[in-house]
Amino acid sequence: MPVVPPPVLGLAAGTAQHLLAPDRPATTTRKVAAAAIATASLALDASAMAQFRRHHTTVNPIDPTRATSIVTGGAFGLTRNPMYVAMAGLLTAHAVRRGGWLTPLPVAAFVVLIDRLQVPAEEAAMERNFGEAYADYRARVPRWLGRGVRRGSG
Repeated sequence: MPVVPPPVLGLAAGTAQHLLAPDRPATTTRKVAAAAIATASLALDASAMAQFRRHHTTVNPIDPTRATSIVTGGAFGLTRNPMYVAMAGLLTAHAVRRGGWLTPLPVAAFVVLIDRLQVPAEEAAMERNFGEAYADYRARVPRWLGRGVRRGSG
């Protein structure tokens, strides 16, 4: 498993955005857009956390082998990684609020690092723990967002 927890990567990306942003106040339009994106991201994250609590399983991304069940309802029916989508959404909101051409770059870096390092390790652990049931879920629900969600049981 990667040794840097995803929230630490998110904080590093946010710090990089702060350093890359121009030194000018946000417009009302940027403030409203950022607030809307942040609100949706926080709602997605809260929904995912509630699902994990409801299923009495771990939210610890460092040790996914401790997962006791596959969570497929709520936000997990839209994306296999709603908490990472939410983190990327919060970084996007921050980029919108701060403005500038360079502030989206740390969002992209965060997504690439999570997608290439963290998620494959988590998926491998879930596959080992839950076998065919996880493979079926993985076939139905996208890793991020963007491709059509195929509905199925689970």
